[in-house]
Amino acid sequence: MKNRKKLKLAAGIDGTGWNFTSWRHPHMPADAGENIDFYIQQAQLAESAKFETLFLFDVSHVGPGNIPHYLSMFEGATIMSAIAMKTHRMGLSFTASSSYTDPYNVARQVLSLDKISKGRASLNIVTSNPGGMVNFSRGHLGKADQYPMHKEFLEILLGLWDTYEDDAFMRDKHSGIFLKPGKMHPINYRGDYFSVDGPLNISRSVQGRPVVYTAGGSPTFVDIAATYTDGAFIAGSTIDEALYTANALRAKLVEKGRSPEDYVVALSHNPIVGRTIAEAEKKYLELASLAPYHRIPVPQFFGTAEKIADEITTWHEAGAMDMLVVRQDHPHGLRDFIELVVPILQERGVFHTEYESDTLRGNLELPRPAFRKI
Repeated sequence: MKNRKKLKLAAGIDGTGWNFTSWRHPHMPADAGENIDFYIQQAQLAESAKFETLFLFDVSHVGPGNIPHYLSMFEGATIMSAIAMKTHRMGLSFTASSSYTDPYNVARQVLSLDKISKGRASLNIVTSNPGGMVNFSRGHLGKADQYPMHKEFLEILLGLWDTYEDDAFMRDKHSGIFLKPGKMHPINYRGDYFSVDGPLNISRSVQGRPVVYTAGGSPTFVDIAATYTDGAFIAGSTIDEALYTANALRAKLVEKGRSPEDYVVALSHNPIVGRTIAEAEKKYLELASLAPYHRIPVPQFFGTAEKIADEITTWHEAGAMDMLVVRQDHPHGLRDFIELVVPILQERGVFHTEYESDTLRGNLELPRPAFRKI
């Protein structure tokens, strides 16, 4: 399968790393999850390499055996708003849980971020561990409630983002007309889990709507993702695993009358790259030696820049992913990937060399959605 689009790259900022070990590395700030300077540095590094977007995968439930990053991390909308003021073209995505939050608040947060960043916001909306529901006064709900609630959440979110038509606000001082009332639309939504009248008090996005992702791999997830979202995060430790879910998603999109070309299938991996195999192995062993009782698996994309670039190209051309989210276990993982792998991908024409749009949708080659009234 030859993809119409070039590969998209995202940077996942995981504080001290998505493991038990990285916080102990001498080059990793031990407080990285709450260190604004670290976040800004990583964001600007990714933007300098023309990454399409930044991602913050969030956790709102602290439980037994959590990795250090889960125990000490910024809230997503807040940190992305701060990063918006220090970046210019790169997209900004945070994660929220439909299991834990209310759609009106999230819709307002994301659209506010979109306005602050001038059209660069996106949301990864997911279901979460039922054990955390008690923190949000939802302890009476269980796992069986999560996907039905998720569906309602997405319907409300999209409806609220279409509160106002594109030309609703005149803001004409001479005539005294601020808003054309007929261009404002409440949603009056009534579901089993949420009841929301609307309207939202922010004008429509320059993108039409912020970009929406969800994450999972089940048949129910595939159906919901293909119905409501612009992209999906899927699991895939091997190319065959990734292709299985990616192909199921694309088939479902076609079934629903949508074009797979107007959708983003995303995978996250934590490459460890070296100028030689020995250098990559040294970086891996630096981490492994810090906490021998918490094994760090060897990454899927591991070794020299040429080897990793070859593998990424193969996965992309096969259709296993449209976007690679680069996460880092090693403190210099993102920097190494940018310095060593990105130039090869650019030389091969797999990844772009310049931003092509001022909005995230434009850079992801996603169409601007028309106004939809629920």
